[in-house]
Amino acid sequence: MNKLYKLTLLLLISICAFSLTTSELHGDQIEKLTGWNFAKLARGGILYDNWVSELGVEIKKTHPSYPAEGKKKGAATWRCKECHGWDYKGEAGAYRKGSHHTGIVGIRAYANQDPDIIIKILLNKTHAYKNIVPEEELEAITFFVSYGQVDMDLYIDRSTNKSIGDNSNGGRIYLATCVKCHGADGKEINFKSADKPVYIGTASNKNPWETLHKIRWGHPGSQMISLLFLNLKEQLDVLSFCQSLPEK
Repeated sequence: MNKLYKLTLLLLISICAFSLTTSELHGDQIEKLTGWNFAKLARGGILYDNWVSELGVEIKKTHPSYPAEGKKKGAATWRCKECHGWDYKGEAGAYRKGSHHTGIVGIRAYANQDPDIIIKILLNKTHAYKNIVPEEELEAITFFVSYGQVDMDLYIDRSTNKSIGDNSNGGRIYLATCVKCHGADGKEINFKSADKPVYIGTASNKNPWETLHKIRWGHPGSQMISLLFLNLKEQLDVLSFCQSLPEK
């Protein structure tokens, strides 16, 4: 093995190691959070989903910054996910079209950024959360934005909506934690109506980004637990198993 070949090989290894480190930085950041900071992060994921429901706030007016071309009204327009999406990519992600399209950018650029910078944005006139959302709750959202979000395109195939997780291991976790409420076949809870039922199998295949978010953080205003104590691979395993459950 000549010196040039060795140097090239070492360079490639270094590049791969750097790419892995940067793409998985969220995992390292989460591991640094302990005690109440970890609790704050877990709360932030719930609030990003639906702080209006979680805090029991009554809002009837549409958010002043919600685009006129948007199709939602009232309290729904105040949810973080409504503009920035379940995949956190806004108009560059799943919300690039459809009933949730607003043309608003996502939050990916703020991953691993200083929470103090993010909270100033949440308090500005565009977000209009000042005096509406308590500051400690806004701090929790900043923790989620900085430390909790992941690049879902690394783990969910856009063309098939399938998770890269291990179905077998996901089944072990699901059947040990989720089965009590959702049932072994995922049909114990119907998220919609009797004539148009939506079960875990339905939702996880149609909107895997939302399902992964809820697997990681739980569901606002409910007893659903967060699986944030598991690593990301295990969370993806659960998503993969959910996608194997019956859709009807």
